[in-house]
Amino acid sequence: MEKKYFAASELIINGDGSVFHLHLKPEHLADKVILVGDPGRVALVASHLSDIECEVESREFRTVTGQYEGKRITVVSTGIGCDNIDIVMNELDALANIDFNTRMEKNQTRSLEIVRIGTCGGLQLNTPEGTFVCSEYSVGFDGLLNFYAGRNAVCDLQMERALINHLGWTGNMCQPYPYVIKADETLVERIAEGMVRGITVACGGFFGPQGRQLRIPLADPNQNEKIESFEYNGLHITNFEMESSALAGLARLMGHHATTVCMVIANRRAGRADTAYKNHIDDLIRLVLERL
Repeated sequence: MEKKYFAASELIINGDGSVFHLHLKPEHLADKVILVGDPGRVALVASHLSDIECEVESREFRTVTGQYEGKRITVVSTGIGCDNIDIVMNELDALANIDFNTRMEKNQTRSLEIVRIGTCGGLQLNTPEGTFVCSEYSVGFDGLLNFYAGRNAVCDLQMERALINHLGWTGNMCQPYPYVIKADETLVERIAEGMVRGITVACGGFFGPQGRQLRIPLADPNQNEKIESFEYNGLHITNFEMESSALAGLARLMGHHATTVCMVIANRRAGRADTAYKNHIDDLIRLVLERL
């Protein structure tokens, strides 16, 4: 098969040889990657690393590569939302699998192991504040994966249809069309011991898309009750966040291994929130570093 060439307009490389948004060079990227949303959380993860090789910052994207107990690990902040995950995943994949000198695909494909560490809202009684949740499946309310060929081959189409029927969304209500993607099974088994596993919904916003109503009424006032009551093959929707679906979907299409783990900082069902969660998320970071 003829290798693909990537024009300068499609893969933008900075003058120093780094990829456009992340400002990383190929040699900066480890095979094990931790993604966090908050740029400030990169320093918390990096505080556990030794032999720091690089520290790069560009916009909301902050990166550190170093060692944890003999494992080379790259930590990258993504900012908020699936749109940013689209940037980060495509640029990480380019760093791994495209020769920046020739702009051609490399002969040998490189697969990364990627774990996102984040925060989320719990939707079930068994996900109170402080719970660690691993996203066995992710539902994308953002529509991002629908722009990529092959999405049907990697998505659970039966669960998609069951969820749409359960929600009763028609026309332009709460669309684009949701997609359902399973996280990497091997990585989930390694990372998720002792955590709650379930279905995570990745939303395209923090307020209306997650059923929060301030001054603007919601298109579907019963959205959260429907989501909380959804059941498929014994699984329930455990939590809301804003990135897991794009990460799992793009990783599967690209040949990488990925999952998301989150700490619940608000339980929507109980109406409670923990604003002091930053004192506890280091425990989750340590678990991921040990298991990755």
